[in-house]
Amino acid sequence: MSESVNKKALAEKVAERLDITKKSANEIVDVVFEEIIKVLVEGGKVDVSGFGRFSVKERESRQGYNPQTKETITVPSSKAPAFRPSKALKEVVK
Repeated sequence: MSESVNKKALAEKVAERLDITKKSANEIVDVVFEEIIKVLVEGGKVDVSGFGRFSVKERESRQGYNPQTKETITVPSSKAPAFRPSKALKEVVK
């Protein structure tokens, strides 16, 4: 199965499982994502037992080059969201 589930479909599945309205389920999904984002922006980590850990990885600045001019440039440091799946999730997906 190579199905892709978007936020709307996820909210519909939550509504079905919990026997609530789609609007309420959509609000629940939005709140969960907003809280994850809020914690990450503040520099924290979100650890969901049995699922995985969301965190922010810091990338160091590095030397790169412009492929058109071959000129060396400095790529500035940056932050990127990261997800590390739990052992339980890896076993289920296997």
